[in-house]
Amino acid sequence: MNVGIIGMGLIGGSVAKAAAAYTNHRIYGYDIKDDVISDAVSRNIIDRKLDYENISTCELIIIALYPNLTIETVKKIAPYIDKDAVLVDCCGVKKYVVDRITPIADKFGFTYIGCHPMAGYHMSGFSYSKENLFDGASFIMCPGNDVRYGKIKTTEDFFLSIGFGSVKMTTPENHDKIIAFTSQLCHIVSNAYVKNSAADEHMGFSAGSYKDLTRVAKLDENMWTELFLENRENLIEQLDEMIDNLVKYSIALKNNDADTLKELLKEGRIRKETIDGKIYRD
Repeated sequence: MNVGIIGMGLIGGSVAKAAAAYTNHRIYGYDIKDDVISDAVSRNIIDRKLDYENISTCELIIIALYPNLTIETVKKIAPYIDKDAVLVDCCGVKKYVVDRITPIADKFGFTYIGCHPMAGYHMSGFSYSKENLFDGASFIMCPGNDVRYGKIKTTEDFFLSIGFGSVKMTTPENHDKIIAFTSQLCHIVSNAYVKNSAADEHMGFSAGSYKDLTRVAKLDENMWTELFLENRENLIEQLDEMIDNLVKYSIALKNNDADTLKELLKEGRIRKETIDGKIYRD
């Protein structure tokens, strides 16, 4: 089928590279940077540039942009999308985006499914995209109740074909609640952690734990500010709970309270073991 990709950065570029490597689909791509498109065409990653003429031939359109730019882009291209086509976004928040794109899709008659590829990298841009970025990763889909099963299956099959290991179906509301913990809180904690004064002297004293905790501190502040604010209520709830938990450790240390500190650490260990056990059983 014909697949259109708008936004050839880390995610969109990786979709294009994976599709070129693993499938026989015809891929059209668009990016604001002309040199990215020229490079992608010359390396046979995409067949040609996506434009207002050939977008109507696409059966699947994937938008890999920031949330507000995604919404604005859908408004512009909606009149040119075929009514049998499926449009998906790759935004890290869902309710904010779904609530704004669904009425546009309803007006122009095409199918829209809010999606979120659970894969990424701390660097951005087409040059960092890679065909195996999604290998074994989870792909989240938030189809509306009126989306036909055939459209869901077509979308699911495509993303599984480019390397995703599983597809998770959920609602936009549930997605945002969980992602506030599994992704957004992690970025805030990592970003705040490296602001400690001791970070300036870590060389020679740090190993795996430091690297693990600081990996996502190097983020795109423009994108993450937008994502955080569009999911602020869920994120505030998770952040406040995190702060409450940290305060308990601080109080135990200030009181030289070994029993409480040991119990807090034990609770965390057991919690981790319980979570890991559930994952392995599932």
